[in-house]
Amino acid sequence: MKKKIIIAVTGASGSLYAKLLVEKLLTIEHQIEAAGIIFSKNAKDIGRHELNETFDLVKPFHEYDINDFYAPFASGSCTYDTMIICPCSMGTLGRIASGTSDDLITRTADVMLKERRKLILVPRESPYNLMHIENMRTITLAGGIICPASPSFYSKPDTIEELAGTIVDRILNLAGFKIHATGWGE
Repeated sequence: MKKKIIIAVTGASGSLYAKLLVEKLLTIEHQIEAAGIIFSKNAKDIGRHELNETFDLVKPFHEYDINDFYAPFASGSCTYDTMIICPCSMGTLGRIASGTSDDLITRTADVMLKERRKLILVPRESPYNLMHIENMRTITLAGGIICPASPSFYSKPDTIEELAGTIVDRILNLAGFKIHATGWGE
């Protein structure tokens, strides 16, 4: 069964994760019925700074403006399966936890939680303060999945991209996509 997916990219550090996520989704596009992407106000600037290149992840996806509340997934009547926020800033995570739907990213996250659909947040922050932990707890209790950008080393990655790819594989597994990923003991 093909999935409808929304990717949101916020201005948290970790643009490489978003880039690799989009690239990996292109390799499994036969599993995707529809895909949209939303950028926070500073996500592209951070991406260009971190990656030293044009941060153009939109090509396979329809890009929605951060203030476009007419996007189909801004309503529960539209049946998008999964939202992935990668990387997820602690500001975005906090607004979601408090129920503040002040832009398309937080509104869509709110819809995913209220409709009991899959919401995966990938925070790339360290260390966490108590507010971060409480906000992650609140989202988890509401049905969201917190997948910290903490890569694994058991696949013995040779490059930073392979290392970051361990998180991307984990995200896609959590989202229910059929991918080949190295697991523990393999």
